[in-house]
Amino acid sequence: MSPDERVWFKSSYSAGNGGDCVEVATVHASVCVRDSKQPDGPILNVGSAGWTRFVRMAARG
Repeated sequence: MSPDERVWFKSSYSAGNGGDCVEVATVHASVCVRDSKQPDGPILNVGSAGWTRFVRMAARG
């Protein structure tokens, strides 16, 4: 899948005012993460199992 085909989204907790945020897109069995301020910048690609663990740990604080 090319970068142009990815559907990026932000957290519903994001203020939506152009502030600092990460964007996430799912691609097959992985999750892509990028800085919303630099959409053409580097993309972190994480396996879906690793992403699930990260989200669970982040939710715990």
